[in-house]
Amino acid sequence: ASYIRYNAKADYGDKTLQGERNMSWSEIWEAMLNFFKTSGVALVKALLIFIIGYVVIRVVLVILKRIFRKTKMQTVAQNFLISLIRFALYLILIIMILASMGVEITGIVAALASAGLAIGLALQNSLSNIASGIVLMVAQPFKEGDYVSLNGQEGKVKNVKILTTAIVSLDNKLIVLPNSVVANNTIINFSNRKQRRVDFMFSVAYESDIQLVRETVLNVMKSNGKVLLKPEPFCSIKVFNSSSVDLFAYCWCDTEDYWDVFFYVMDNVFNEFKRNGITIPYTQVEVRMREDKVKMPVIDRQLERVEKERQKEKKSKFDEFLEEFEKAPSNKKEFQEWKEQRKKEKQEKAEKRKQQKLEKQQKKQKDKK
Repeated sequence: ASYIRYNAKADYGDKTLQGERNMSWSEIWEAMLNFFKTSGVALVKALLIFIIGYVVIRVVLVILKRIFRKTKMQTVAQNFLISLIRFALYLILIIMILASMGVEITGIVAALASAGLAIGLALQNSLSNIASGIVLMVAQPFKEGDYVSLNGQEGKVKNVKILTTAIVSLDNKLIVLPNSVVANNTIINFSNRKQRRVDFMFSVAYESDIQLVRETVLNVMKSNGKVLLKPEPFCSIKVFNSSSVDLFAYCWCDTEDYWDVFFYVMDNVFNEFKRNGITIPYTQVEVRMREDKVKMPVIDRQLERVEKERQKEKKSKFDEFLEEFEKAPSNKKEFQEWKEQRKKEKQEKAEKRKQQKLEKQQKKQKDKK
């Protein structure tokens, strides 16, 4: 019979083996049977829990994905929540498997709680931004393309990510705000409603005919086809200032026509005031004429436009090949001539680059000397 050397401690039946001795295959088989009698059931149980848990987790995730697709939640938020739920479910499954095998879970849970607390304290600001990003994506107070005011910054929403929200201002500046700042401050969405009210304030002199002023302003607003007639445009006195009478006026229009209506009314009211002799008061300034002649220094030069050298977009060799192929003539003889010409041009460029490189090296040597 074959024997192996065994150095361990094993308990099976009434026998206890400790130390170094020779074991036969029959004894090994008996030890294996004893192991499966004591621990095999736990292994099978753990395996069944893993299989059933894995299937249940996959089914739950598929159901959640279908539910999220039916909502207006953004794709970024959906993927993040799915990943978070998947991690939590697999963590619970691992704990259940360890518990079924007789492993003490209390210490593991305590260690995980401590690690989670430490990570949470270290990433406090980032976790706050993530939580705020999820809230913004779920609540959706605004969407991409809306014109909004966030924490005093105005612009069109470019994107909403887990950590930040980006908007583009009217002068084409990219403004990136942390989601915690956005969620914890007032959000003004100018694009949320189909219609907006356009407000105006006009100042006229006390001697002006207020009825004529009102009619002039109302006629200008009604003359624009983008202004809604219901609700009707409005104009009335608001404030009696020390040197002027201030009239408040407003009209309604579609949201996308807001600035067109605003500038139209401002331009035409000013023109109609001049046409009807309505005076707009302004600050008086006392001016005194100087009798001495003042000579201002002038640099004698003419303005000349200098074009900026812009870096050309680098093209791949394949794109360059396609461009050359499109320019190639279809005639065989002309194609051969064109090919030779291209070859000659490439050689000239290579020689030119070589010459420039040589000149740079010579210049460096002179500088060193």
